[in-house]
Amino acid sequence: MAPRLMGRQTPARELLLEGRGDALTEASLIALMLGEADERIGRELLDRHPLPHGLWRLSAEDLCAHEGVGPARAAVVLASLEMSRRAASWTSRERPVVSAPEDVVHLCEPQLRGADREHFWCLVLNTKNQLLKTVEVSIGSLNASIVHPRELFKEAVRLSAASVVVVHNHPSGDPTPSSADVALTRRLMKAGDVLGIEVLDHVVISEGGGYASLRDMGLM
Repeated sequence: MAPRLMGRQTPARELLLEGRGDALTEASLIALMLGEADERIGRELLDRHPLPHGLWRLSAEDLCAHEGVGPARAAVVLASLEMSRRAASWTSRERPVVSAPEDVVHLCEPQLRGADREHFWCLVLNTKNQLLKTVEVSIGSLNASIVHPRELFKEAVRLSAASVVVVHNHPSGDPTPSSADVALTRRLMKAGDVLGIEVLDHVVISEGGGYASLRDMGLM
């Protein structure tokens, strides 16, 4: 028998199962992910890690600092956040086409959101500029990443790529390319010329979605 919804307070879980998740507060949703009926723990967590960016930066240690939250429950929340990042970057089952810096930002920014270190990725493309694979080349420090052309092009060669776009984030919030970014880009272009794989662009993404395209800036 379907639950009666009038005359009493409907538990958050029932609202979610009835397809009425939009009626729930963010605190209730967090509490549900933690297996709690009381949304107080969700409010406490959001007070310490405000939306939007605080939540993306959550770690297992942050979650387990709350009473009643152990590794298993923390893993559920972190898995939910990771799935939301991935879902935000893929809008259909078809291969995304990367033809402009905005396409790169749309694909990558949700997954880079809240990162406290530089992540350097390579978008491997076919002859139609469709995305074949996103390869994480390296994870660096707050303001630097170490990238070797051999590691970047290894997967591109294996997939018979026609071209690549390289992308990394600046956790500082300023997407302006550094002199090291420019030098690395030109080094990658030379390696790509030898392999017959064109480096179409290098896009730097900052927290919040700001970006810089080295191609548009005339730096490559």
